[in-house]
Amino acid sequence: MAKQRKVSNPLALVVLAFLSTASMHPYELGKRLRETDKDRSVRYNHGSLYMVIKQLAKAGLVAEQDTLREGGRPERTVYAITDEGRDEMRGWLRELVAEPQREYPHFGVALSLISVLPPDDAADLLDRRLRAVAAEIEEIRTASGAAADAGVSWVFLVDEEYHLALLETEHRFVSGLADSLRRAAEEQAPAGSAEPPGRRTTHRA
Repeated sequence: MAKQRKVSNPLALVVLAFLSTASMHPYELGKRLRETDKDRSVRYNHGSLYMVIKQLAKAGLVAEQDTLREGGRPERTVYAITDEGRDEMRGWLRELVAEPQREYPHFGVALSLISVLPPDDAADLLDRRLRAVAAEIEEIRTASGAAADAGVSWVFLVDEEYHLALLETEHRFVSGLADSLRRAAEEQAPAGSAEPPGRRTTHRA
């Protein structure tokens, strides 16, 4: 059973992990997150990053270490992970690695209701999704290949490999589902009808 966390936002785990390698101020942390493409794994923006850091500090998982001023820029507070924060990070990460969690992706919700759409419409929409998924697959392959060529160790690319595996599986599944829906649409179409499958026209007298 998942443990109740003091700060449950997944971004908090990412922040703790990065601060476990070095103390830094939020601006530098945000820069590191962007450089490592962590937006593929967790949703965040400038405001949410600062909010999570404040929550972690309030919970005693990180603490202010120093205040820096560079030129005419505003003061920047450097945060360090606490011993409690390090224990929280390790326990949380072990839990996520070892224990499957019930997740509710939006696409899963759509699939549970797809029978509401006419089969031919659903198949066309899935074709659009296939093109988007194929583009993302190519983007990840290109980025991962460039990172590997630059000497980045494979262990730092496993999240991208996992994402790629999920996308490739989704592509195969969606392609098969679109084909099945088209066959269903053809079976529903009346013989000799010019009406698109799944649609009906109400004729007025």
